[in-house]
Amino acid sequence: MGFGCNAAGVIGTRIIDSKRERILAIITNAFVPCNGRFPFLITVSTIFIGCYFTGLLASIFSTLAVVLVILLGILLTLWMSKLISATLLKGTPSSFILELPPYRKPQIGKIIVRSIFDRTLFVLGRAASVAAPIGIVIWLFANVSIGGSSVLTYIANFLDPFAKLMGLDGYILTAFILGIPANEIVLPIILMCYMSASSLIDLNDTMAISNILIANGWTFITGLNVMLFTLLHFPCSTTLISIYKETKSIKWTIVSFLLPTMCGIIICLFTNGIWNLIF
Repeated sequence: MGFGCNAAGVIGTRIIDSKRERILAIITNAFVPCNGRFPFLITVSTIFIGCYFTGLLASIFSTLAVVLVILLGILLTLWMSKLISATLLKGTPSSFILELPPYRKPQIGKIIVRSIFDRTLFVLGRAASVAAPIGIVIWLFANVSIGGSSVLTYIANFLDPFAKLMGLDGYILTAFILGIPANEIVLPIILMCYMSASSLIDLNDTMAISNILIANGWTFITGLNVMLFTLLHFPCSTTLISIYKETKSIKWTIVSFLLPTMCGIIICLFTNGIWNLIF
């Protein structure tokens, strides 16, 4: 379920009886990309992987790159599950018995109503409670200037040295941080920063996006590390709120925030370091 929405995946763990294994599933849920990360992954792959090929090969290899990133997330999910089971959440694996209930004719109306009120509105309410305040913060950062530069620029310049070590830049890292309400706004924030705009920018033309990114220093390694960090970074605010509500624990919420983020930072530092050694 996490491939559709990590928050829905967290709520879906309610079917797991074992508290230990339920927390384990919640923590590792963010290692698979949700629906909000796919457009960014596909766009970056198309621009920086597909550009080395023409015609059908461009589509094949850009698609293959996205698939490999997803497989990396799945492998990390399994590996981190094993690691956490042996450290933070030691215990005996429980058996899982699936009891088939008696067949009943589906009540379509009841299913629709319950799914809307119990799932859709529940998740949307949590998203809105964080998205609105963060939207105001983003607008203020982009529009309030100090010494001729926006607050957003000061933040990006502060983060830039560390971001460079990861093969990114300060604006990219700032966009990921400010994109915590929803992964869909990371790319618009990046474009807003590069174009010195005062509001989020949404471009549908891949070529126009490509020109802006390349003009601001993006290369193959930038695109690769952006894809890796898109896969491996903290869950969105809605997911974090859902984790806290489901676990009733700040500890596991913080672990769920830090674990994928640290993996993303380490992998980006590694790939960028290897790239610099070779090239």
